[in-house]
Amino acid sequence: MAKEIKEFQLYNSMTKQKEVFRPRVEGKVGMYICGVTSYDFSHIGHARAYVAFDVLYRYLKYIGYEVLYVRNFTDVDDKIIRRANELGEDPKALSARFCEEFLVDMADIQCLVPTHQPRVTEHIEQIKDMIAQIISNGCAYVVDGDVYFSVDNFPNYGRLSGRRLEDNRAGERVAIDERKRNPADFALWKAAKPGEPKWDSPWGPGRPGWHIECSAMSAHYLTHTFDIHGGGMDLIFPHHENEIAQSCAACPESNVGYWIHNGFVTANDEKMSKSLGNFFTIREVTKVYHPLALRHFLMGTHYRSPVNYTISQLEIASEAVFYIYQTLQDCEDALSALNEEAEKNGKIIPAAQECITKLHEEFEAKLSDDLHTPSILNYALQESLRFMNSSLNMLKKKQPKKQLLSTVKSLTELEKQVKKVLDILGLLSSSRYTVVLQQLKDKALIRAGMTEDDVLHLIEERMLARKNKEFSKSDQIRSDLAAKGIALMDVGKETVWRPCVPVQQEKPDVPVQQENPGGPVKEENPGIPAEKGQAVVAADRVTNR
Repeated sequence: MAKEIKEFQLYNSMTKQKEVFRPRVEGKVGMYICGVTSYDFSHIGHARAYVAFDVLYRYLKYIGYEVLYVRNFTDVDDKIIRRANELGEDPKALSARFCEEFLVDMADIQCLVPTHQPRVTEHIEQIKDMIAQIISNGCAYVVDGDVYFSVDNFPNYGRLSGRRLEDNRAGERVAIDERKRNPADFALWKAAKPGEPKWDSPWGPGRPGWHIECSAMSAHYLTHTFDIHGGGMDLIFPHHENEIAQSCAACPESNVGYWIHNGFVTANDEKMSKSLGNFFTIREVTKVYHPLALRHFLMGTHYRSPVNYTISQLEIASEAVFYIYQTLQDCEDALSALNEEAEKNGKIIPAAQECITKLHEEFEAKLSDDLHTPSILNYALQESLRFMNSSLNMLKKKQPKKQLLSTVKSLTELEKQVKKVLDILGLLSSSRYTVVLQQLKDKALIRAGMTEDDVLHLIEERMLARKNKEFSKSDQIRSDLAAKGIALMDVGKETVWRPCVPVQQEKPDVPVQQENPGGPVKEENPGIPAEKGQAVVAADRVTNR
């Protein structure tokens, strides 16, 4: 049973408004999220969708719900067949390979594993049974081994998207088939073609159409009525509209409580596509940015709003993650020797308790308001981290033992709350803080096109220049490194470095192609996914049908 919490609201695409979330069964939630078509590496639009729904999954569990989370794989499809033919590979083997690659990417960006991850090819019987029921109920017809859904026989068609039937273009992604009774009718079953995967059916050998798979698999795992169905905004029509029609045609009692859709990934008002050369996979981004930086970047915008993909925003997210983990590491280093004594004798400072309470209340209030992650990342969490650093500075000063123990106790409790928030946001790594910090530094070196030895050599050069009073030279070394995203900090007699947002010369505030930190992208410098203009990446399926 769910514990008492503040009202949890979600925006329902069906009603076009935020609604208080009330599951069908108290304390339990059934959630189905449309998955990828596995024919290639997943892109940052996929990352956007699955990070958004991972936050929802984590938060529902945090507030006490038992969640049955289903996310499917489309592992038989025109795109898969076409790619397999291009590569001379078996379609099933190709699809299986990219299913596994997708799971690697999801683990990298810390998306929890769903309860079930069904594949179309493993649920052909359920799909055929649903198609047979739709035909029996008078909402589908057979033509030459193909089965089409009859939109004219489903009066409520268009209620999710708000589109009138006469406005719909046939099939949206496919050519008009003159055999259809209505050009908007869509395929439930496709007759077999030479060389394609096929299964026997009452209508002849063939394979499922796109939309029917999710209706059949969601009903199989969650029944015909469940709480949340989600995906990218591009799925509202035709995919989710067709799902509703199929599901209700098969079972009139079919119903989804909340339809949730995330926004696109954009970059300078151009659609992100391979043909434009501005299409980036998760792997391309995480090759040069830490996966946590990508996740932080994606959560820095509300899930229903477009995410503007830019190098500068990824740099800012990367620096934010470094700041989080450096603060946690500094806290761990400072508290380790005094934790036990402070636990027994220390008292939480009122200002610290206020900070802890505010973070907890703000966190629940903002996530309970349609998962408003930007408010947490940009305000409540930042205030807590600043308080932690201020308290760490206090520990460096001489103070009475009682006050010292209270500071330590306060820091310990605040650190726990910060880690809890990071965990629910999916930003808390299972690795040690030092490991994450080194990984962030390694990625910064890749972006700068340098090795750590290169940086250390320049630090020595700078120290020698300062010793010789060649201050213009030492300043230039520091400035050159800062332009490449490497910040030098003088700590006593030692100079250390850390990643930073590259310090570039001022440029006009207009959309332009971003330079690679440290200079234009060169062949010898590993390719940073540069913003080549703007992208709308449909968060779930881009040109998949």
